[in-house]
Amino acid sequence: MKNKRLILSFIILGSAVVSCKKDFLQRMPQTEITPDAYFKTPKDLETYLYGLYDDNLSAPYDDNNSDNVSINTGSEMDKLVHGTLDETTVEGWDSWKKLRNVNYLLDNVHKAQGDAADIAHFTGIARYFRARIYAELIARYSDVPWYGHVLTDIDPALYKGKDPRASVADSVLADLQYAVDNVKVDNIKDKPTSNTLVSKYAALALMSRYCLFEGTFRRYHPELKLEGTADTWLRKSAWASQQLITSGRFDIYNTGKGGEDYRALFVSTSLAGNKEIIQWRDYPQALGKANNTHTVLGWTWSLSQSLVYSYLMKDGTPFTAQQGYDKMDFVTTFKNRDPRLAETVAYPGFSTTQDTLLYVAKPNLGGYDQLKFYPRDPKQRGGWELNYSALPVYRYAEVLLNFAEAKAELNDLSQSDLDMSVNLLRRRVQMPDMNMASANGNPDPALSGQYDVKGANKGVILEIRRERRVEMACEGQRLNDINRWAAGINITKAPAGMYVPALGAIDMTGDGKPDIAILPNPNDSSALMSLPQEVRWKLTARFYLADKNGSPNNFYLENGNSGHIVFTADKAGRNFIIPKYYYRPIPKQQLVLNKNLEQNIYWK
Repeated sequence: MKNKRLILSFIILGSAVVSCKKDFLQRMPQTEITPDAYFKTPKDLETYLYGLYDDNLSAPYDDNNSDNVSINTGSEMDKLVHGTLDETTVEGWDSWKKLRNVNYLLDNVHKAQGDAADIAHFTGIARYFRARIYAELIARYSDVPWYGHVLTDIDPALYKGKDPRASVADSVLADLQYAVDNVKVDNIKDKPTSNTLVSKYAALALMSRYCLFEGTFRRYHPELKLEGTADTWLRKSAWASQQLITSGRFDIYNTGKGGEDYRALFVSTSLAGNKEIIQWRDYPQALGKANNTHTVLGWTWSLSQSLVYSYLMKDGTPFTAQQGYDKMDFVTTFKNRDPRLAETVAYPGFSTTQDTLLYVAKPNLGGYDQLKFYPRDPKQRGGWELNYSALPVYRYAEVLLNFAEAKAELNDLSQSDLDMSVNLLRRRVQMPDMNMASANGNPDPALSGQYDVKGANKGVILEIRRERRVEMACEGQRLNDINRWAAGINITKAPAGMYVPALGAIDMTGDGKPDIAILPNPNDSSALMSLPQEVRWKLTARFYLADKNGSPNNFYLENGNSGHIVFTADKAGRNFIIPKYYYRPIPKQQLVLNKNLEQNIYWK
């Protein structure tokens, strides 16, 4: 925090935040210290970079805008599938201020004198940040303008149009390769066991993630006409992943405690010394730096039935292969499942206060409230933006999943590859190993209906996708996964919540006693009145399908008086236009500001 305040005092870009991309790209820092007087030493570069971390190193803790969430009214995905998102309502196209800050260092780094390795190290960190910015832009818009330096008000590039995706992607990879080649194994001022700053390994982790994204996106999106280059990117992802694997620096966190070990990655006050963590964000209470992770539990969204049904049974068989799986009530759904389910979704018997006061999920959000990232210790929860749990940026688990998927897509995966990657994740939570021959010989029909897979490894790729969805749920990667796999069919399906056998009282905590009641409306309590009075008194809440005037509330049951919870907003259906909705439109205001900037081809 001290370093950030220091750097902001003399490099901040002015107090006014404006939407004009031109201003962000050309504006010089309003400061009393000029570039000639400042960027003189590696220490100057280091201090400047400290001021860029918060803007350029996010650590997501939800999967909003994807099929992992049941309902989130007003989100971008909600607007998209219901037809209210277009160039006049979309947000975004606002990364240029961050980019300009990074390019400002890169434009001035040649002035620094000192140890060449240190200068290259800090240059590599800046290029790593630029790669992260552009990776996000490509994922959202595909073709975007590439700016490799700060623009002046007479620079003709100020009003340039978009550059082709292939060209920008190559520039991103060049930045990443420079970072991998020059950023040090351990950041100069970071403790070797801390990993909060950018290191060579963080650059490799981003390369592993980004190259897998680009390779699979090209493979599954023929509209780009780049299928012939997909394997090059997949091989680079596998290479970057292999570098991390053979480094010997990382391992899956596994002390033999199963789901508890998985949980520790997302609720600990510190991740220093955890060998699974390649990079993380620290939120120390002593310094007053906090996050908002407590809001994941039952505030505005729950997780989807689709995600919950993806978790295997404890014996490794699909939940969807169980007889009557689609009519199991809330409590039964959690029995004998992959332990990661109960670490991700608030399970029957969970207590926020770590005592006998049990948490009761809300059916009006779907019932499957997110638990992953919720600070379990009440002392870590101080209220809005006052939570003090550490957040992973890159986990070794993701690298292993990237490695397995890239090699499977390249038709170069072996059982030994699975054993050193995916099966390490399964063994952590004491789940059976994935067998390549069995997966390819008998692909899960439920997964086959969710994804189109190319090549000979259909079954094992489907299972790797399942494993990725389960292992990395709520870590902010699901929408990119859906998009790169061209799996929009999963967004088209209206999300659902828990199964409700009948109107009336429901046990949500697993103690055999009703906790809530779902009723037709406040005027019809016949289902409730059939219960003994002492049971009615103990209900924590009543939820109605309609108000007293008969107007529908935000959820209903698919069969009227029974069935899965579904949402009124989706009653008229959801639309996911392919390939249009794999991209986002550029806001109209930006097209007005720059006449050479053309709208995304799929949104014209």
